[in-house]
Amino acid sequence: MQEWRKYKLGDLIKINEETVEKNTEWINYIDISSVNAGFFDAPLKIKLSEAPSRAKRLLKDGDTVISSVRPYLKAYFYLKAPNPYTVASTGFAILSPKKIDPRFLYYVTTNDNYIQFLTNNCTGSAYPAFNPEVIEKSTVYIPDSVAAQHGIAEILGALDDKIELNLEINKTLEEMAMAIYKEWFVDFGPFRDGEFVDSELGPIPKGWEVMKIDEAIETLGGGTPKTSVKEYWENGEIIWYSPTDLTKTNSLFSLRSEKKITNLGLQKSSAKLFPPYSLLMTSRATIGAITINRYEACTNQGFITLVPNKQFTVYQLFGWLHQNMDTINNLANGSTFREISKGVFREFKILKAGDIDNYFKISKPIFDQIENNLIENNTLIETRDYLLPKLISGKIRVKAAEEKMKEVS
Repeated sequence: MQEWRKYKLGDLIKINEETVEKNTEWINYIDISSVNAGFFDAPLKIKLSEAPSRAKRLLKDGDTVISSVRPYLKAYFYLKAPNPYTVASTGFAILSPKKIDPRFLYYVTTNDNYIQFLTNNCTGSAYPAFNPEVIEKSTVYIPDSVAAQHGIAEILGALDDKIELNLEINKTLEEMAMAIYKEWFVDFGPFRDGEFVDSELGPIPKGWEVMKIDEAIETLGGGTPKTSVKEYWENGEIIWYSPTDLTKTNSLFSLRSEKKITNLGLQKSSAKLFPPYSLLMTSRATIGAITINRYEACTNQGFITLVPNKQFTVYQLFGWLHQNMDTINNLANGSTFREISKGVFREFKILKAGDIDNYFKISKPIFDQIENNLIENNTLIETRDYLLPKLISGKIRVKAAEEKMKEVS
């Protein structure tokens, strides 16, 4: 640690409170709800005059942006080359580097230990938050040399950049999958030259059929074993999803769940086991989060799970859900939280195609690539999470980290 020294973070950064110019007509707004552990959705382009009152903090290239509200939810990101007038909610702390490598600053202040430090310094019960002064007064051990900081940040940044690229590719692939679905099941492009017949959904190709979703496939609910009975949870091996598993990852394919239950827990609850490559949809509070499970699993009661079959593939069901999501949300109700009931959902209509084989052949490679990219990202994340605490504490040097990187390249 001879090359490393203890610094007060406030001497190395500035907590940026610069606000957007009032004569600006349009802003690119980033809210906490669109941020997830290092990444954020495309900013919402809105008129400044119509923006929420909390849309004030002007962001710049190289800023580290951390939610000051419930930091344990890991709503943070590093900003690269933002659009002009990119603005964040006042619920973020904006860290602008002065005497520290920008991306190294990001890793120093968003690793698990530092996030736990921020969490421990929160006040308030309903929405615990920290004062940005907590960051300024905190101390960190870092290399004296900015070049050394940059070398560390380059290694970790290369991993994050590859993860981000895969996510961008997957977004494009999902758009392609939806375009193919609409061409087949909405516009009937491959069948335009054939005969059409009337149906309750309008004209459809001859030989096709309109069915209730509950008649077409198996639709399942879920359940929660009693949390007070440790035998239902301890050493559990059955994947058990709650809605936060989906909202945290926002991933089309799911590799794991935060909690697992035992066989006894499955038997003593209304949770239902379903096969791999089913389609899960959250049905209450947050409605419409979707994922495809890669392993046999079950869910709590906040889901409707669609089990595909030979006629109704998971690819068609994915497109069908997206196509009907506005209607699903409009039919949800409830006083405590909104929910789409299973009874209402099971009345939805779906088209049974006359020949599904060609649609399957076109769609499968797209979904396979999405899945492969997510599997690769899982390996990249594991590598980054292994290297990050060791690199930023000086326990492993850059050359050793580069050797580790070769294993996943």
